[in-house]
Amino acid sequence: KSSGHLFFAVTLYALIWGLFTFLIQTDFARERGFFIEIFPRSVLIINWLVGLIVIVGIRIFAYFIFSGQIKFSFFNKELKRNLDNFDTNKSRVLIYGAGSAGAQLASALFSTNQLHPVGFIDDNTELQGNSISGLKVSPVNDIEDLIIEHKVDEVLIAIPSASRADRFTIIDKLERHPVIVRMLPGLTEIAQGKVKIDDLLQVSIKDLLGRKSVEPNELLLGKNITNKTVVVTGAGGSIGSELCRQIILLKPKALILFERNELALYSIDKELNNLDSYHSFKIYPILGSVNDKMRLKNLFKHFGVDTVYHAAAYKHVPMVEFNNTEGVNNNMFGTFNCAMSAVDSGVKNFVLISTDKAVRPTNTMGATKRVAELILQAFSVRQNRTTFSMVRFGNVLGSSGSVIPLFKKQIIEGGPVTVTDKKIIRYFMTVNEAVELTIQAGAMGTGGDVFVLDMGKPVKIKELAEKLIRLSGLTVRDEINPTGDIEIKYTGLRAGEKLYEELLIGDNVSETENPLIMRAKEDKHDWDKLKLMLDKLVLANDGYDHKSVREILIEIVPGYKPESAVNDILYKN
Repeated sequence: KSSGHLFFAVTLYALIWGLFTFLIQTDFARERGFFIEIFPRSVLIINWLVGLIVIVGIRIFAYFIFSGQIKFSFFNKELKRNLDNFDTNKSRVLIYGAGSAGAQLASALFSTNQLHPVGFIDDNTELQGNSISGLKVSPVNDIEDLIIEHKVDEVLIAIPSASRADRFTIIDKLERHPVIVRMLPGLTEIAQGKVKIDDLLQVSIKDLLGRKSVEPNELLLGKNITNKTVVVTGAGGSIGSELCRQIILLKPKALILFERNELALYSIDKELNNLDSYHSFKIYPILGSVNDKMRLKNLFKHFGVDTVYHAAAYKHVPMVEFNNTEGVNNNMFGTFNCAMSAVDSGVKNFVLISTDKAVRPTNTMGATKRVAELILQAFSVRQNRTTFSMVRFGNVLGSSGSVIPLFKKQIIEGGPVTVTDKKIIRYFMTVNEAVELTIQAGAMGTGGDVFVLDMGKPVKIKELAEKLIRLSGLTVRDEINPTGDIEIKYTGLRAGEKLYEELLIGDNVSETENPLIMRAKEDKHDWDKLKLMLDKLVLANDGYDHKSVREILIEIVPGYKPESAVNDILYKN
């Protein structure tokens, strides 16, 4: 494209120049009464050719110098020194990866006003010592010297084909150095058109986890969704909205978004229609509460619902601990209402989004989610119209209230970064991976199944905070380094919070066809016995008898050991 513009520009110049000289000759002839050819006609063509040769030659010469294919070491050093002095206001960056993506990134950065590349680093010994766009490729082991020599501010990882394990290894090498680390997106994201090749992302927290990934089973993904009418309760929440995003890719017959929050419902409905404006199926945004049993039953029957993903729940531990009767009402009785409506309406599949906090719970939120599991397990024994499944997983990265966005915000504001306890550990999983596995697990259900997702290795929150600080190009301020940039402040465990979470109540688990999904076999309650306890709980909850609510929850959930006292303010009122 630029070559065509160049050819057109030189041709236009030659024509204008020729016209100008012709007019001069004509005027000269009029004045003297005879014609003298000052410029022969051949000059027009010669001028055009010389212009092309000179301009194209300069561009080719410059290309070979800047690409390092012509070695003028003194010239290159002087040029580099002048450029370095000229770009004092730009962030100075090293590019990790001297392949085609790295070369394209360097070319793009030369035209920006924010970033100035000063060199490449690469593990490939065949590339080391070469020069790309006038920038030397150095071994990764030289990074510390390069950071000091070039006063590097950032390292940009330009290896979009790297696996998650490879990215984890690279980030582990870089996070000990006082530089900001950013990266090009992966090839999949580029291919899907979600990002451009020169987009730069902050290092994703998922790359810090080093989790293994398994290709999804396409048959399982579509089994309960493709050409089926699907309902997602809590469709505007973190998990519910991601469920909706993945469901529309699997081409349901219809997707019903059920949500009590009007703004959240409006947002996800608008997003889904923008993502897939030409889908052949209908998306229905329905306002409503899971506590409205008649509305649920009418909804399921009217649309002929095949599959329900029940993601509506209160999930923030301290908030539910402070409002325990609302937690019981929404998490437990909301699930009961959805399940009963599903059975009465002939829904074929019902999947509950559960949590690791339901295992030996220490808080009301965890206890209510375990009771929700017990209700579905009991329903599975009583009837065979609806297949009930439960999927348990730990913390989801990027969800509302997640610790990661909080840490990033605190780092931007200069700290301190708040961690509840030095010893606290958590399991983490990306929201898209959690939902993808949830859909597959739900398709494996035979009735009353509790599926547990492999969350990988638990992560120390303290170490996670330290990594995020260092990857932001800052240092941790502590006793060893009192002049550091960001302090980590320990605030103490919150009401009902545990130092660590578990995914299994017992050890009785079996594998499934997906190595990241396990099937757990756990104790159940007989329906008649459970029904009596639930009836007592209804009376206590409706009467806002918080102490009785807790006592009944302890009776229903073996292993529930509350870590905090009943909220006295609410009890007294």
